[in-house]
Amino acid sequence: MSTRLRRASMIFAACVALAAAGCGGSDDEDRAATTQAAAARGADLSAVKDYLLAHTERLVADTGTLRADAEAYYKLAEGADFDYGKLLADKRSEVAASVKKLQADFAAANPAYEEMEGVVAGVPSLADFDVIIDAGSDASDPESAVPFSVKTPAGRTFKQPGNYNYLVETSTFGTEPRFVAKGVKPDLDGDGRVEFGEALPDADFLVAAARGFESSAKELDAAARKWSPTQQDAFTALVVMTPTMSEYFEAWKNSRFIAGDKAQEKAFVVASRLQDIADILGGLNLVYDNVQSSIAKVDRQQASQTGASLQRLQSFAERLREQEAGGKRFTAQDADTLGGEAQDQAEAIAGQVTQAAGQLGIKLED
Repeated sequence: MSTRLRRASMIFAACVALAAAGCGGSDDEDRAATTQAAAARGADLSAVKDYLLAHTERLVADTGTLRADAEAYYKLAEGADFDYGKLLADKRSEVAASVKKLQADFAAANPAYEEMEGVVAGVPSLADFDVIIDAGSDASDPESAVPFSVKTPAGRTFKQPGNYNYLVETSTFGTEPRFVAKGVKPDLDGDGRVEFGEALPDADFLVAAARGFESSAKELDAAARKWSPTQQDAFTALVVMTPTMSEYFEAWKNSRFIAGDKAQEKAFVVASRLQDIADILGGLNLVYDNVQSSIAKVDRQQASQTGASLQRLQSFAERLREQEAGGKRFTAQDADTLGGEAQDQAEAIAGQVTQAAGQLGIKLED
């Protein structure tokens, strides 16, 4: 969030300067504009909260399923005294089915969060949950590290290991060696080879991570229920979260979806980062739909133009996602080029929203 907020502050400062340069109206015009702005600030944002709650409820349910299936996998491992070689020898098909179910659970929970990330990460009072669930790093980067450690039933402590999406995805798909069983090949189908998707999560770690994920989802749901959305929240979310395209495209470039087996990125193996981008922009479009009428009261043409630009950006991401799903292979160079285009569009949109906030007298949060 610190990087996003710094970017938002830069865009905000630039737009304030631009707005100030063109604000030399008459006293009557200034009074009329002030009246219009005051009326616009009272817009109803209940649809934004309804959208958020629908997703927090879904995430609570999905993480509950994930936690229950992690408990079942833990019991399988416990029954073999956590001897994973013996576990595979005795119950290979059960283990394979359990891991496959856990992977499917994560695939369901991931979009439940990504679709609301634009609101959660963009609203300062909720943004800590984004660090915990989706954006926080491990202890190697103290500035952006998650504020928790994972303590396992066996008494081990994983200090600030990363966000919960990362922990669950990389353990269930076997892409993070710290979170998988040691000293055994995860040959789940018994064909003598280990292919991508065959994994033996460390049950002691996974069950602790899954419990923490469900607990955090419940805490986010509780915070969302107490939240009363304001115009300040909505405009801040748009300005903070829209111009984050370059970081998402960079993660896409480094993921298996482009780099294949040479991928440096351990996460984002279930769904393409393009899907996450489209999901986030979908949520931001809903937020904008609920403030567009406010902006229209001070600048109807700009309100329409900004809305159309945000929709085009989402369509751009969706089109790329569909092309990839249809079999098109993108290169690292494609990711850099497309990410640059998306970032340019996103920064222009954020600048327009910032300028509108200034016209409305809405102070962006930091």
